[in-house]
Amino acid sequence: MNFITSLLGNLNYGTILFLMLLESTVVPVPSEFVVTPAAYHAASGQLDVWLVILFATIGADLGASINYVVALYVGRPVIYKFANSRWGKMCLLNQEKVEKSERYFDDHGVAATLTGRLIPGIRHLISIPAGLARMNYWKFLLYTTLGAGAWHSILAALGWYLHAIVPEDQLNDKIGEYAEYIKLAIVAIVVIGVVWFVIKTWLKKKEKTE
Repeated sequence: MNFITSLLGNLNYGTILFLMLLESTVVPVPSEFVVTPAAYHAASGQLDVWLVILFATIGADLGASINYVVALYVGRPVIYKFANSRWGKMCLLNQEKVEKSERYFDDHGVAATLTGRLIPGIRHLISIPAGLARMNYWKFLLYTTLGAGAWHSILAALGWYLHAIVPEDQLNDKIGEYAEYIKLAIVAIVVIGVVWFVIKTWLKKKEKTE
């Protein structure tokens, strides 16, 4: 963890990509404490905010692809065994969390790869059920890119905004405060979107049967 802490204190495009790769596997790296500070520094001219979003999203794609390939080839029993192991617990994993991501994927289909990237607790695991279900890789990559890009854009916008109102020594506290509101808002948006999609699909089926 000291290694990750040192990377968080030295954010550049390479460390952003690497940390977001880790975050999209099973390593507990909070993306809000990577992308948001990077965008904060971009607002002062130290980085380019669009490149911050780009490299964060590339990192997320790479990490998610690792999860996808591992799940595709090793299967559910090995995934569960790792989640319940000492190493899994060090990564804040357990079988229940993996099963939760599977249920979300089963309930929402392939679109879960997109919406799941926005939901805390599921975001970094949603690629596992995609691999287990043998979802088309290119469709998986497209949805992952869109979902991760949207999430990183939100975090970058927060960092840019905080630069105007918060001194750097208070940044992490404010990120934690605002991130909770953002997570709640995103969950609400996703739930509304899912309900709308379900209602729309039901109405179409009803029209066909009449």
